[in-house]
Amino acid sequence: LVLFHHVTLLSAAFCSSRIAAALSMASTASSGEQRNTSTVTSRPQEKQEAKPSVSHIFDTLEYGPAPEAPNVVYAWLDDHKREFGHFINNQWVKPEGRKTYETTNPATGEKLASTIQGNSEDVDVAVKAARKAFDSWSKLPGHVRARHLYSIARHVQKHARLLAVLESMDNGKPIRESRDCDIPLVARHLYHHAGWAQLMDTEMKEWAPIGVVAAIVPWNFPLMLLAWKVCPALAMGN
Repeated sequence: LVLFHHVTLLSAAFCSSRIAAALSMASTASSGEQRNTSTVTSRPQEKQEAKPSVSHIFDTLEYGPAPEAPNVVYAWLDDHKREFGHFINNQWVKPEGRKTYETTNPATGEKLASTIQGNSEDVDVAVKAARKAFDSWSKLPGHVRARHLYSIARHVQKHARLLAVLESMDNGKPIRESRDCDIPLVARHLYHHAGWAQLMDTEMKEWAPIGVVAAIVPWNFPLMLLAWKVCPALAMGN
């Protein structure tokens, strides 16, 4: 019994010491948390900018900030010295004695580049080059023409941001319209009509290319409407 009582006392003492140590650690942690809390609460709160209300957005109809910047477009324009001729037979042509047109950003009036105004002689040169290309292009199998259209579509997607910003600056339209509508539709038309070319031999056996095709494109959707007119013509071998 004495031995049992002695062991019991030792156990009680050991437990008491562990409890005391635990209480001491808890007290230290609590005081530390209080110090940290006091330190945090003593920091000045950052001033948050007030978000515009729904009524303010509807009154102003302001567009949100866009991550696109014109620096890439400016670099591309500078590479061409901001002077553009006609693109005929896979090369830029600048015939002498032609009138020029100053292209500006309608939204800001900023001059972007100078372009050459074509005449009947330039049209004849372009048609002659197109007729020569028609001889080989029209004889290609449909799936080969499709590969070319697919390649152009992928390059449009690769340079979509450059094309979107350039289209916005040339038209003076919001970036969201050219970025989210115009350029994606250009790529989709190329992909869609590449499918036409692939199916021409089986689904459109009675169809045949007619030759050189001329298209008139307005100013408000120049790249997208160019794709509308050029893609079906190229897909069918014109």
